[in-house]
Amino acid sequence: MPPFRDEHILIIAPGSQTTLAQLGLPESFTPAANRFPTRMFLAPDGKTYEPYKVRSRKRESAATNGAGDVDMSGTANGEGKEQEDEEELIEYPEDDEDAIYPLKEGRIVDMPAFFAFLQHIHNTLSPTLHTPVMLIAQPAWTAKNHEDITQFIFEKFRTPALCIMDSALATSYAFGIAHATVVDVGFGKVDVTAITDFQISSRGTVPHSGGEAMTLRLQELLKSQGFTRDMAEQLKKSPICEVLSPGVPLPGTEVAEEVISNPAAAASTGATASGPSVKITEAPRIPALEVDVGEDEFGNGDDKAIEDDGVLDVASIVASGKTQEFLAKKEKEKAERSAARKATKEREAAEAAAARPQRLPNSKRPRAMFHYEQAATPNKRQKTPEPVTTIEESAPVAIGEAAPTEDVPAAAATAAEATGVDQQRTQKKDARRKIWEEENPDRVRRDIEIGLERFQAAGDGILDAIADTIYRTILSVDDISKRQDAWDALVICGCGSRVRGFKEALLTILNNRYLVSPSSATMFMSELPSNLATPSGTGSMTPNASFSSTPHPPPTASAVNPLLLAATTSQNPALNPSLQASYNGGTQTHSSHSQSPTSIKTVSPPSYFPEWKQYEEAVFLGSQVAAKTIFVVDQGISKGFLSRVEFNEEGPSAIHQVGLVY
Repeated sequence: MPPFRDEHILIIAPGSQTTLAQLGLPESFTPAANRFPTRMFLAPDGKTYEPYKVRSRKRESAATNGAGDVDMSGTANGEGKEQEDEEELIEYPEDDEDAIYPLKEGRIVDMPAFFAFLQHIHNTLSPTLHTPVMLIAQPAWTAKNHEDITQFIFEKFRTPALCIMDSALATSYAFGIAHATVVDVGFGKVDVTAITDFQISSRGTVPHSGGEAMTLRLQELLKSQGFTRDMAEQLKKSPICEVLSPGVPLPGTEVAEEVISNPAAAASTGATASGPSVKITEAPRIPALEVDVGEDEFGNGDDKAIEDDGVLDVASIVASGKTQEFLAKKEKEKAERSAARKATKEREAAEAAAARPQRLPNSKRPRAMFHYEQAATPNKRQKTPEPVTTIEESAPVAIGEAAPTEDVPAAAATAAEATGVDQQRTQKKDARRKIWEEENPDRVRRDIEIGLERFQAAGDGILDAIADTIYRTILSVDDISKRQDAWDALVICGCGSRVRGFKEALLTILNNRYLVSPSSATMFMSELPSNLATPSGTGSMTPNASFSSTPHPPPTASAVNPLLLAATTSQNPALNPSLQASYNGGTQTHSSHSQSPTSIKTVSPPSYFPEWKQYEEAVFLGSQVAAKTIFVVDQGISKGFLSRVEFNEEGPSAIHQVGLVY
């Protein structure tokens, strides 16, 4: 078989909503060049499938020729009436009504539609006959699915070689790690796969979760505001939607709610007003250095002052013999005046900063503005509503209290400055809105104020279910010594993990729930009584048991927790002679805890692919790496793909002997 070339390799990575495909491997691996919506439509005959929605409509009665003139030929013999009755088929690429999605939660639910979809990708990219195929399989695919797909590709595509690779293994190839725990947050489910030595050790799945679950959660929370699924989907992808880590309170719940005097400023910047009322107080006066005229500074009793209107009597200073003391005193006075001026400037700067509206982070804003984009109506374009400006009223003065007359000019100046800042921001927003409207004439934007609902997208136990599945999946790894390696190489990928704060919140739950302190020989020794020596392996220093009159005496502050002591001796064979003997005579030689991790880490993405900025779709990067290795470098020596000769000899079941699926 002749060697394969980079430009002839076809890669297909199917997903529940979007399928990534590319023909040829670039010199430096890049994201997928083609993205196909994973859907098909029934053709008008009801038997075949079409990639786009096809609707029929009547032809126009008057046909036009190429010059735009009306063609009157055939009208005399009645052909015009026949043309009027004829119907033509029109494709609508953006219409998804009555769409058939062959993949649901990773499972193939409609195999004929899936085959038609693969044929559509093959026809669109138009590869040559000598083109090997790399197909990325979902974890939910069965062995029968692999055989049916193998038979279809070899018979329809006439490919010389086929490799079916698991999506989790492809992700591990992208990061270049042999041990990993891949958490793939997809559209309708979350797949958790533990990999050891580039082989799948265990799997776990969280159904009815992922990106679609978060979208439906937002739609349910904002149902009172008339949110549709499209609005909830855009809100989930916006930067104001965030998943807060456990322990982080919602904005406004940890402190008393402040009175909102400017709702527009609160929605845009998180500030409760354009400028908080700051009480202007008079700056403290620096006391002047007083000199007693009856006695000089050195206690000589002279009536003449040494310093008179800034003129120094140098002769008196020199005659007194205390020149160094005088210079030191002057330096100290100078430093005090400089420090007082610096403190005054810092206080004025702090007051000016407090007068301006502070831009709070999104996690501390009780409200935020959501810009929803939708298609414009065909008849007329809706105008963007103008921003509402509220005028703040002055605070009432209590009865019997004098009005702050001397602070009115300063407060007015502060309010005017804050108002000017708000006007500048409003002008900038209007300018950006006009630019966007010019660039998108067929779409309109609506500004919707969203409250605390935007922080609850991953609520309803979604993160808890994912964390529990990760723990159970790693606990199912047969090689106990490799479980900690799986905890130290977490890979959170999938387009569903793009929600802001999702990865951080999941890691926080894992650390709070399952992380334990590292086991060592000195673990829990701080709880042993101070008058007891450390037990040794021979038992010579083991303390004697002391019995009391009561059968179960209450524990004291220096008592040893029996569970902690048991954990200490079980993890350190030197502290338990019988356990040490069983370890030496048995097959188990490890000393790791294996039940709970001592550290949880995520894998840093590779930095040698400049075109890759985000690694949520790292599965496609790994498919390129694997295709390069299997088809070009290895060329079938390690049985990484199924050739046409092997398929003709053994049939579709031969796919189980090759590839990277199990």
